[in-house]
Amino acid sequence: MVIPFAIAKGIIFEPWMSITKIKTEEFLELASQYPVLDVRSPGEYAHAHIPGAYNLPLFTDEERKVVGTAYKQESRETAIKIGLDYFGVKMRKMVEEAEGIVNSEQHTVLVHCWRGGMRSAGVAWLLDLYGFKVYTLAGGYKAYRNWVLAQFEKQYPVKIIGGYTGSGKTPVLKELQRKGETIIDLEDLACHKGSAFGGFDKEQPTQEMFDNLLATTLFNTSAKGTEIWLEDESQRIGSVNIPHAFWKTMRAAPVYFLDIPFEERLDHITGEYGKYEKEKLVNAIMRIQKRLGGLDTKNAINFLLENNIKECFRILLQYYDKFYTKGLQNREHLDALLHKIACDTFDIKENSKKILALKTVA
Repeated sequence: MVIPFAIAKGIIFEPWMSITKIKTEEFLELASQYPVLDVRSPGEYAHAHIPGAYNLPLFTDEERKVVGTAYKQESRETAIKIGLDYFGVKMRKMVEEAEGIVNSEQHTVLVHCWRGGMRSAGVAWLLDLYGFKVYTLAGGYKAYRNWVLAQFEKQYPVKIIGGYTGSGKTPVLKELQRKGETIIDLEDLACHKGSAFGGFDKEQPTQEMFDNLLATTLFNTSAKGTEIWLEDESQRIGSVNIPHAFWKTMRAAPVYFLDIPFEERLDHITGEYGKYEKEKLVNAIMRIQKRLGGLDTKNAINFLLENNIKECFRILLQYYDKFYTKGLQNREHLDALLHKIACDTFDIKENSKKILALKTVA
């Protein structure tokens, strides 16, 4: 496409026919090569977005509210005119922001809004006019969300790493990845380690954003055509839930259970969580006090305040062992699914080797 010259030099506007509207999967495939510009408002983007997308909002949250109110209470034409007032003064800045994001050699960009309507059409027109090759998402973010939910209904070749708390399931998962296996780290996506003590380090995504992250990861990993390793989880990870359909797939998958002695696990868990501030640990204990019981809650906190971290975690680990056993046994056909692996120590490399050795004969 020819970029228009200055009017003083005789501008000739060519028809803007290089904008291509495409469906979700093609859009996501191209997103691995080109940047995605989400032109929804900052609030919409912050709540949830396509993973990796940049926010290039056509309207602020307040401007979007004004335009939407005019559309509902007055007319479509009035809303468009108000929108043009907002858009006109932002055009140069939006082009410059896009230039800072888009690869100067490829000069290609993907654009979407909520429904694939006027917002994405307006920004796509502007970027196309400037000289970008533009693709827009048919149906917008709403179509993407329908695609997300559909991913959880599919069947995947899943294998589960099981084991009591402190067994090193996450490090083993990472070791399997280093050995060339395909994994999905659900706790990493959820920014939470899956217990009352698991949310100290990061803020969790919204449920919608977690869904987006998981669906996109499933799409990318399943394309490899290999089995997918995951860690055994409760359906709830902190404040987010594994989508029910996918959780059912996990519950029907074979479980490779790392059977590590209690004292080994206690040493590991004490070292991992004992570094946190006592106030955070006390608050975490209080969150499970109803299930832990009054006496064990009192004793665990007293041990913690006395700097006897190991005895505090001994009580907590016994509680989580009972909790995990209940969840493990609440599976159909458990005898056929469960593969126990005796592990003498907390040795990530050795334990991952045992899993892979058993996998080849299971």
